[in-house]
Amino acid sequence: MIKYIGSKRRLIPVLSTIAVASGARRALDLFCGTTRVAQAFKAQQMTVTAVDSARYAEVFARCYVETDARAVDAGELREAIAYLDALPGQPAYVTETFCVLSRFFQPFNGERIDAIRQAIESEFATSPLYPILLTSLIEAADRVDSTTGLQMAYVKQWSSRSFAPLALRVPELLAGDGTALRADACAVAGELGPFDLAYLDPPYNQHRYFTNYHVWETLVAWDAPEHYGVACKRVDARAEHTKSVFNSKRTMVPALAALVADVRCELLVLSYNDESWLSLDELVALCGHHPSVQTLSFPSARYVGARIGIHNPSGAKVGTVSHLENLEHLVLAGERRTVARVTAAVEAAGLRPTG
Repeated sequence: MIKYIGSKRRLIPVLSTIAVASGARRALDLFCGTTRVAQAFKAQQMTVTAVDSARYAEVFARCYVETDARAVDAGELREAIAYLDALPGQPAYVTETFCVLSRFFQPFNGERIDAIRQAIESEFATSPLYPILLTSLIEAADRVDSTTGLQMAYVKQWSSRSFAPLALRVPELLAGDGTALRADACAVAGELGPFDLAYLDPPYNQHRYFTNYHVWETLVAWDAPEHYGVACKRVDARAEHTKSVFNSKRTMVPALAALVADVRCELLVLSYNDESWLSLDELVALCGHHPSVQTLSFPSARYVGARIGIHNPSGAKVGTVSHLENLEHLVLAGERRTVARVTAAVEAAGLRPTG
């Protein structure tokens, strides 16, 4: 799984416990990102609908959520991965834009990315293997990039992992049914479901996923866009349609309130961070139309980009980080018995909520 800000890797045991204790069979992950949570739900034999507005998120969802491992010819997949992995490099857009004009990848890996991505498009575009192969490439590229995990910038000196040769791996697919949907969560929330369990993890501040992961957007779109700035961001990053209502303090609150009201589910799990624009009490109030609301909070190390310190453009450290740990909040809303049951299950599992 790729490096991702806001990743819920540490909360997966909690969310899996909640899913099992709820008895849910149909689940919604409305801001699925890399699909880490959606995969955890699918692993519990739930039928999952994964929604996100990002191109790369749709690819991950088609690979890990929508694809049924039982329907994939494992031998054919291995052969395709081996074929692509053996292709010689061929410099093109990725090499020029993300290795020469910027420094996200070393050129020898950029050439491999260019060659493999073009082969996927020209030889597998109509194949059911397409999202699986594209996922394999994105994950391989992530393992050899030269960033702290965000693509707003790259590190001053090449990262140690960037010297490793790009290598494709067969993604670990899951058996079961699911649906991948690329859409605006606010536009489709009321049209989906009903669900037994709905998980909401919207953006919580001004930082935009479209620009944070613009390289993956371009790798999926494969459209060789015009770009701007040192990081060679896509020009459409400046367009209104690529901006989220959740990245503005003025628009986020009414959007989240409407979203929570629109989602049709038995149990709502709203995930937020204590660095967001809303307090925990305000989040609880948004869910107040449910019979019961309970909160769980868990300490989590801050993202690596925040932990390495504050530096000026020349690379000199000029400031100190205010804190190294956040609280990840889970707001549980639904029928009293269900909320009580899942809360008790989390505590019984020894997962140590702080509040």
